Amino acid sequence: MSEDNTILVYSEDVVSRRIYTASFRNIQTGEMLSDKIEGIAGCPVWANDNKTLFYVKKDPTTLREFQIWKHTLGTPQSSDVVVFEEKDEEFSCFVYKTKSKKYMVIGSNQTLSNEYRVLSADAPVGDFKVIQPRERNLEYSIDHYGDRFYITTNLEAKNFRLMSCPENATTKENWQEVIAHRTDVLLEGIEIFKDYLVVEERKNGLVQVRVIRWADKSEYYVEFQDPTYAAGVGSNPDFDTEVLRYGYSSMTTPASTYDFNMTSKDRKLMKQQEVVGGHDPNQYNSERLYATATDGTLVPVSLVYKKGTPLDGSAPTLLYAYGSYGANMDAGFSSARLSLLNRGFVYAIAHIRGGQEMGRHWYEDGKLLKKKNTFTDFINCAEHLIAKNYTSKEKLFAMGGSAGGLLMGAICNMRPDLWRGVVNAVPFVDVITTMLDETIPLTTFEFDEWGNPKNKEYYDYMKSYSPYDNIEKKAYPNILVTSGYWDSQVQYWEPAKYVAKLRDYKTDNNQLLFWCNMDAGHGGKSGRFEALKEVALEYAFMMDLVGIKE
Repeated sequence: MSEDNTILVYSEDVVSRRIYTASFRNIQTGEMLSDKIEGIAGCPVWANDNKTLFYVKKDPTTLREFQIWKHTLGTPQSSDVVVFEEKDEEFSCFVYKTKSKKYMVIGSNQTLSNEYRVLSADAPVGDFKVIQPRERNLEYSIDHYGDRFYITTNLEAKNFRLMSCPENATTKENWQEVIAHRTDVLLEGIEIFKDYLVVEERKNGLVQVRVIRWADKSEYYVEFQDPTYAAGVGSNPDFDTEVLRYGYSSMTTPASTYDFNMTSKDRKLMKQQEVVGGHDPNQYNSERLYATATDGTLVPVSLVYKKGTPLDGSAPTLLYAYGSYGANMDAGFSSARLSLLNRGFVYAIAHIRGGQEMGRHWYEDGKLLKKKNTFTDFINCAEHLIAKNYTSKEKLFAMGGSAGGLLMGAICNMRPDLWRGVVNAVPFVDVITTMLDETIPLTTFEFDEWGNPKNKEYYDYMKSYSPYDNIEKKAYPNILVTSGYWDSQVQYWEPAKYVAKLRDYKTDNNQLLFWCNMDAGHGGKSGRFEALKEVALEYAFMMDLVGIKE
């Protein structure tokens, strides 16, 4: 919405390749404006004058977000001007406005480095000013309050700390500590209010929400009940309020939105996901276990099952994980998952290294030349579930997608005997070929995640685990591979050639199914029911293998 609440700008992608067209609507009259902005990433951001917008353009070949443009309402896109271009191909850029509404912000980010620059949102002309020039291995993000910037950074702080600086002195030598670094707590982000600072942290793999009063520095943590859960600060655009809105769910609790009064600590449930047919959380058990990894590391596993499910090794079990980019796979709710649980499945999430659940080291120990920890952690979690009689090899399924599809390909090569079936969705499985081709979308961003195969040390290590390159003449489990023709993250030919090689090499008579959605991209087709059809395909594959017919 424009600041005067008269014009709505919205963006649509009709192809599923994450390239959008922005349109404008006068919400007072219902009139569509003539303005159109094509070929952009996401949605434009309004300056405070209600006529100037900033947006991101993508490189048409690599799909890298590489330019920030300025548009004036009522003018054609051809008259828009470039205000910033990110020339380093390992960086992408984005734009937003601070919650204080004082600054427009352009950010540039790469796996190991960030850079931000700001411009007055009241006078969106002239050049953006750099906060702190980019440096290798220096990560930071910025917020604004009063006459200071607040900076979340890894400067001398592996798990990040919070700093602040004056508006007119923003480089790192001017940063002053607000919240110190802690070895056992990952600082994930902050939300600033007039009277309170809200800090989102992660300890022992679980999110914590910390509320600090500016006036006297008194603080407390918002209480959560379940042994494993997903929580996070939601959309809080109102600066001058004592109400914090946050989201919460667990493996037994549907997605819930709460308004929490930070002064009285009263909590009000504003909305909870409706489960068609009803849902009683008391019919299900949720647990948190720890599996011992090959090197002795304890790896968390979150799981859920319906009460009465036999825990004698006979229950079919689906083990899911991702394990890359420091992405956390929190234990949230899925109404579709009830279809499995009500038929006797156990569902488990392996919080393996490569994610960031246990702190920054958890991510660093699952990337580059330590990537194989991700795969062995997953295998160790599976073995733990079998040892604890939740399931057996004959009833155990694995699932992952995208970089989690790389995981699936690797564990199929490493331990094909461990799985009854594997669902491998939009999988990144041809690691070396993709990482050698810098014209493919995302490749140049990935060197600090996987390594650059032009370096022999990284080439040899990638070659030792790349799913496509390690297919052998041996028996494989039942496998379902899915893809999207318009996928911008993992191009369709990767899973296609992976399946072709598997068909040529595998010595078993197990199922190997390949399904390419010709109308969708990386996230599948849009629409509630189209998405459910894809889930139904995956579930039907597993249920059929264990003899569940209805």
